[in-house]
Amino acid sequence: MNLILLGAQGSGKGTLAKNIAKDFGIVQISTGDLFRESIAKKEALGLKAQEYMNKGELVPIDLTLKILKERIKKPDCKKGFILDGFPRSLEQAEALKKVATIDYVINVHLPYEECVARLTTRRTCPKCGDIDNMDYPGYTGNCRKCSTPLFQRDDDKPEAIKTRLEVYEKTTTPLIDFYSDRLFKVSSLGSPADTYKPVKDFLLKHGGKK
Repeated sequence: MNLILLGAQGSGKGTLAKNIAKDFGIVQISTGDLFRESIAKKEALGLKAQEYMNKGELVPIDLTLKILKERIKKPDCKKGFILDGFPRSLEQAEALKKVATIDYVINVHLPYEECVARLTTRRTCPKCGDIDNMDYPGYTGNCRKCSTPLFQRDDDKPEAIKTRLEVYEKTTTPLIDFYSDRLFKVSSLGSPADTYKPVKDFLLKHGGKK
């Protein structure tokens, strides 16, 4: 089963993706992670992507698709994958059709005000990349995995958040229409478990196998 997760920053789609991947044995794929892995391995495609990233430019769609195509050919994607963070535009969605068939699209919805509240209290570990939130029980200011002091990313500050959410809304609304025939919408206002349950039920009903 091949899935796409749509959701604004702070909506909890990363946590949702991890739960789906764990229960259904499918792989979570982030194009950002793919770029970083390919660069770290000094692969030709990754080094080419790095040229654009170093200039602050978006990696061209054709290059992104080449890297993605290589990833989904690997054995661990045999049961399927979850795309997190791609596609971000209609152009990318059209191009993706040449590489993979998408079975369902999960749209994780969270009101604007709640997204802002979650992002402004979000903190990131500079060492392992784990994310915590000042409002979560047990928060200490240190990473729960490696004990490194957490920090607030620049793009989690109020003005940057406003810009990010406006861009997301503008680019994602057309995608919701594009995938309307295979779209499942879920609210993430509750806990991660509350968000995951209807998604899990939907996937089991539509052929997902644990």
